[in-house]
Amino acid sequence: MSDNSHFLMVEQPCDVAVDWLVAQVSQAGLSVLRTFNLQVALHAQAMCPCPHHGSDQCDCQMVVLLVYQVGQMPITIMAHGYNGQTWFSVVDTPQQRADPYMEAKIRHIVAPPVTASHNFR
Repeated sequence: MSDNSHFLMVEQPCDVAVDWLVAQVSQAGLSVLRTFNLQVALHAQAMCPCPHHGSDQCDCQMVVLLVYQVGQMPITIMAHGYNGQTWFSVVDTPQQRADPYMEAKIRHIVAPPVTASHNFR
């Protein structure tokens, strides 16, 4: 289906946006498991300069979520964030197909009918 295309852009830092998405899908009865957090992984690295920012002010982030519904295979959602904005995409590749029903349900839960940009403040 989407082959990792972005389905939602949020004008918030990645951690704030991910918390919001997790809350939205959890309220809809789905379970979410965070399987990767780039900033946590980078803490193990002594010096890992950001190729985009090149400084300690780097806000680059990537979070991988598995979203489950009872009786369905999980769907993988990736969140990429930097410069105070976050993009969400569903992983849908030949090696890892996303269930179209789950993808549509998640899109319906988090994507507003008029625009796909949010500001939570």
